[in-house]
Amino acid sequence: MFAVYAARIDRDQPLSGLELGERPAPEARPGWSVVDVRAASLNHHDLWSLRGVGLPEDRLPMILGCDAAGVDEDGNEVVLHSVIGQSGYGVGPKEPRSILTERYQGTFAERVAVPTWNILPKPAELSFEEAACLPTAWLTAYRMLFTNAGVRPGDSVLVQGAGGGVATAAIVLGKAAGLRVFATSRDEAKRKRARELGAVEAVEPGARLPQRVDAVIETVGAATWSHSVKSLRPGGTLVISGATSGDRPSHAELTRIFFLELKVVGSTMGTKDELEDLLSFCAATGVRPVLDEVLPLDRAREGFARMESGEQFGKIVLCAS
Repeated sequence: MFAVYAARIDRDQPLSGLELGERPAPEARPGWSVVDVRAASLNHHDLWSLRGVGLPEDRLPMILGCDAAGVDEDGNEVVLHSVIGQSGYGVGPKEPRSILTERYQGTFAERVAVPTWNILPKPAELSFEEAACLPTAWLTAYRMLFTNAGVRPGDSVLVQGAGGGVATAAIVLGKAAGLRVFATSRDEAKRKRARELGAVEAVEPGARLPQRVDAVIETVGAATWSHSVKSLRPGGTLVISGATSGDRPSHAELTRIFFLELKVVGSTMGTKDELEDLLSFCAATGVRPVLDEVLPLDRAREGFARMESGEQFGKIVLCAS
């Protein structure tokens, strides 16, 4: 079958290890199901995999892609939960939790095999392309906002780095949930888009906000860390799920963190139950993922290059059929 895969690891030029071509089709095994992929979305996780983060060379070649929506063996339209081994279903009892493509072949292919437990019904209200955006970036944003930040309607939140998948999702979900959302971006066009999606204000990174916020959604890392900490009200919560600009800020702001009793919470992906709630939320409210670009699978390299450059606003989706 045709697939997009990591053939080599290159920490400095990750796209040099990206290959498109034929790979063995997955076979069903006890507790697992094969899904025909209709759409799959790109995540920064795919670039990190090409750099060797979470993907050692002895597991290559590895088909990339965490997220997908498609059709199962019984003809049902489905969405895949990307965390394998979270419950023990379909894996050995001592299997550590992993994200698809760290240990198992991914979704940038015509077919993918996953534990049957990881398959959820796709709401009819969502297209395959929209549904494929939810299991990683949108689920991460959902968990950051509503589980780990614990915000409620009327609260305020700062979303760093508008334009990225998680940040865009946090703006849209926050607006739909009745939050007062602020956003940052270095790019004026992205700030404008953030306001169009529901941010009450979008400013340059580091700019002073009109008010201190209850929570910060942080995926940028070192470049925005100090601003994130300084933007919180006393007792506020900073939730971090990524560090695209690096994980070593020049100033950790430790004094401010302990003196103002701020909370710093790490967040990774989400649970199957949270994904089910997110799917229901989108179906019921009309909230839809922001699509930057939809490409056929054989043009995946264009999508990777666009994501690596940071040009996209929202999700880049690959269609397998």
